[in-house]
Amino acid sequence: MQIAAIATQTHEEVYRVTDAASGLRGFIAVHSTTLGPAAGGLRMRTYRDEAEALEDVLRLSRGMSLKNAAADLPLGGGKAVILGDPATEKTPELLRAMGRAVESLKGRYWTAEDMGMSTDDMGILAEETGFVAGLAGGAFASGDPSPVTAKGVFHAIRLSAARRLGSADLAGRRVALQGLGHVGSALAVLLHGAGAKLIVSDIDAARTARAAESLGAEVVPGEMIHAVEAEIFAPCAIGAILNPRSIPELRASVVAGAANNQLATPEDGRALHAKGILYAPDFVANGGGIINVAAEILRTADRGPWVEAKLAALDATLGAIYDTARRENRAPSDVAEAVAEARIRAEAA
Repeated sequence: MQIAAIATQTHEEVYRVTDAASGLRGFIAVHSTTLGPAAGGLRMRTYRDEAEALEDVLRLSRGMSLKNAAADLPLGGGKAVILGDPATEKTPELLRAMGRAVESLKGRYWTAEDMGMSTDDMGILAEETGFVAGLAGGAFASGDPSPVTAKGVFHAIRLSAARRLGSADLAGRRVALQGLGHVGSALAVLLHGAGAKLIVSDIDAARTARAAESLGAEVVPGEMIHAVEAEIFAPCAIGAILNPRSIPELRASVVAGAANNQLATPEDGRALHAKGILYAPDFVANGGGIINVAAEILRTADRGPWVEAKLAALDATLGAIYDTARRENRAPSDVAEAVAEARIRAEAA
């Protein structure tokens, strides 16, 4: 195995990880350990090339610093990615190799599930490293974080609806949901249970078919989902979905979803604000998963009440962000970054 440091001016540590025996190619990025050990999931997906994968891990790891700070967790921000199709190229040998790479950082980075990964996969990594969470079993095991992520996003949608649409009641509200993976599908069930009318898209036709059958969802092509007529748009797939091309086509009044890095650039958050669309900053709205994982990393004995208290505090943080944004006529995305960065600076001082 080769673990090569990459020079960086924005992160504490960045590594390119390769292992010829298993076919592993990936990156680990530690953005900040100011608040505590860096924590963030391991993602596996098909990238165009290593440059795209590196850009993704850098953006995602910075987002984790902001997310953990916004959730008031004693954790910094980090992320890992593996290049490859998880459906065809993920093997136990590859996962063990990545586990050894995580172990080499000696606790400066903790990993867990993300796109393309499962609790079973985390169990394989745990054969090589103790710095892995989201495990299915064990004294402090937190399991799949997706349901808690979905619960947090659901809360953010209701709060955003109350602020922008006048009521947190979602009965009869049209919600355009992009992505029906672990988090998106769990969120769809919660929204359906609240009486929302779902419009969905996913690259997997079987997922949309299940949503249509079990939840009465309307299915639209992926390239159309952001532009359908709906009060709420919930991006739950890949990042940069909110950009100069898509924002003019949005017909929703609220954007709140589970995807990381939804804004292509900070300016896109300001464009949403200028258009009168209330945007729930992604690293606040989707913080439930890392809260669940943090309970495992921190060895929290009474995990359930602790997670619920942290979720309630995150709701209060989002509400305060909206209050400040309205009072100062600023984009919520800018306010949220300022709040998270202030918490990091305070700890550094």
